[in-house]
Amino acid sequence: MNFKRFAKHLFTTEAAVKRYFSNESFAKITSAIAVAERQHRGEIRFAIEASLEPSQLIKNVTPRERALEIFSQLRVWDTELNSGVLIYVLFADRAVEVVADRGIYDKTANNHCWETIVKGMEDAFVAGNFEAGAIDGVKAVAKELIQYFPAGELNPDELPNDVILV
Repeated sequence: MNFKRFAKHLFTTEAAVKRYFSNESFAKITSAIAVAERQHRGEIRFAIEASLEPSQLIKNVTPRERALEIFSQLRVWDTELNSGVLIYVLFADRAVEVVADRGIYDKTANNHCWETIVKGMEDAFVAGNFEAGAIDGVKAVAKELIQYFPAGELNPDELPNDVILV
C-alpha cells in the first residue's frame, strides 16, 4: 500500500473538489454536454470522485478500475447504439479516465483519441484550469462521437447530462 496516496485520499473531501469545481463550473460542464449531445448520437456522462475509500486503497484500486465500476453503476452502457462515454475524474489522484462503450470503442480503438483527451485534461488540471480542462475534455469526446455517431433525425437524450459527484 502506498502511504502517500492513502494520506492524500484520506484528506481529500468533496469540499476540496468544490473549491476547484464550483456549482457554476458544474452548470457549465453540464451545458457543454447538452450542447455536444445535440451534434451526435452518443451520450456523455461526467463523474468526479473526491477520493477512494480506505478499503479500495488497501486493494490498490486504480483510477481505471474505479472508472469501470462507475461506468457500470451509472449505466453508461445503457444506450441504443452502445455509444456512451464516461469521463471520470479521481480528484485525489488528479487522474482522468475515459471509458467508452463498445459501440464507440470498436471504432476508435486504434486511434488513441482517449489517451490524448485524458492527457489534455490532466495537463489543464495540473495548471489549475479545472473548469476549462473539463469542458475541453467534453468537446474532445464530442468530436469523436460526431465523427462516428453523427446526429440524425431522431436524437434522443438517453442519459442525464449533469455532472455527478460520486
